Amino acid sequence: MRILVAGIGNIFLGDDGFGVEATRRLSELDFPTEVRVTDYGIRGMHLAYDLLAGYDVTIMVDATARGEPPGTITVLELDTSEPAGEPAVEAHSMTPDTVLDLVHVLGGSPGRVLLVGCEPASLDPGIGLSEPVRAAVDPAVAEVVDLVSTLLSPVGEGV
Repeated sequence: MRILVAGIGNIFLGDDGFGVEATRRLSELDFPTEVRVTDYGIRGMHLAYDLLAGYDVTIMVDATARGEPPGTITVLELDTSEPAGEPAVEAHSMTPDTVLDLVHVLGGSPGRVLLVGCEPASLDPGIGLSEPVRAAVDPAVAEVVDLVSTLLSPVGEGV
């Protein structure tokens, strides 16, 4: 099984840098060779092309506004069965949904995609995470490590 852990976000928009920071910390850990950890930041086009390489599972790590208290970690499985529509491709401002749609347009399949999201407190211009989002980075890293471990275990198909 090949797993891609993809950090997504813009460090110049406050808590949108969550995925970048979590992926930075994940990159300091030792994962098996089947796992690739990459900080994509705002390079959604690069992520779309990498997804064409046929990963079995992609774990995206990103700030995700869902109406929860800031710092809340949510794990979701994204529906990648077919594109939601024609993606509006802007090289440096592509959402995860747009990236997945682009993979379909390019003739590929993104495979199974899990999202480890964190509720942001602020996406205003500025560098640095808010306190609740900064406090959520370590739990999000632990969640990704648990997901990878479960996926790589002989019964990991059920995650």
